Amino acid sequence: MALTHRPVPLAIVGGGAAGLFAASVASSRGIGCLVLERKARIGSKMLMTANGRCNFTKDITPERMLADIGEPVASFAATALRECPPSMVAAGFKARGLRLKRMVDGRLFPASGNAADVVHVFGDQLRDASVPLLTNCPVTDLQPVKNGFIVATRNFTLWARNVLLATGGASFPKTGSVGDGQEFARRLGLRVEPLRAGLVGCETNEPAILAMAGARFEQGATAALLVDGREVFHAAGEVEVEPWGVSGAAVYNCTRYAARQGIRSFALRMDTPEGSWLVKRPAMRPLKEAIVTMGGVALDEIDPDTMESRRVPGLYFAGEVLDIDGPTGGYNLTLAFATANLAVRSVRSKQG
Repeated sequence: MALTHRPVPLAIVGGGAAGLFAASVASSRGIGCLVLERKARIGSKMLMTANGRCNFTKDITPERMLADIGEPVASFAATALRECPPSMVAAGFKARGLRLKRMVDGRLFPASGNAADVVHVFGDQLRDASVPLLTNCPVTDLQPVKNGFIVATRNFTLWARNVLLATGGASFPKTGSVGDGQEFARRLGLRVEPLRAGLVGCETNEPAILAMAGARFEQGATAALLVDGREVFHAAGEVEVEPWGVSGAAVYNCTRYAARQGIRSFALRMDTPEGSWLVKRPAMRPLKEAIVTMGGVALDEIDPDTMESRRVPGLYFAGEVLDIDGPTGGYNLTLAFATANLAVRSVRSKQG
């Protein structure tokens, strides 16, 4: 039998939300692909989301989602989200047997409350489609060649016609998000915005607040971001007092706004059914604890209609490796899924 050497049509680097969704779409559209994941299992960070419950999207229109996300991310993600809106994400999981639970505000979870059920949907589909999942397999280098890319690992190299970098950000590095995709992009000449914490808690030394450690307010709580005493952003949602400061969805969305707007000095006002209090000059917790990484591959380096690099043909990006982020509550996983879907669709269009 004669041996032939052919490139893999699509090598997906990263087995998290964006990478798994991309492989799922590719397998359903007849695009040969494989997934290379640096950790021992796929979907590690998804297993942690929403305290292990995995709020995978929100039942709202793409236009509402884009408005909530805000600029500059909304303009970049508009094509992706309109082609893969939350309703399509939810319908896809439901069609694959996942029972859903909808919260009053539209957030969608697996009915079991177990994030593993979401990861299993991907695992089952890729198993049935015979998509190779190469775990314990960190990519060490990526080099463009005449007809694609050479993708190097510690033990082998492979030839891929197209590459999708879906390596995530740099928070919770134990899950495999270590910033390697951003480094590959930088080596290939793409501009990368500095990585920083997006959705993250705030530290304070104020005794009156720290004395409330363990208090958690899920209903009727809000947080406001104050600059020079003036409210510039307001968010409703959970507020929690930690031994080191404050956290919860309302606080996270305030810190995301501050980070995206470049606000360094601010105060936080928390209003709860049991009273109000002010955190003066809080310090954001480190990037490694952030729910989402802000920064990454600069948006003007990527074609928003294809997710392909403007500099390196055949190189695509999806998810948190890009400088995209949204509020807490299903937005960031939806962005990962939508950008992955658009990248794979673009590969399919190029193949004809």
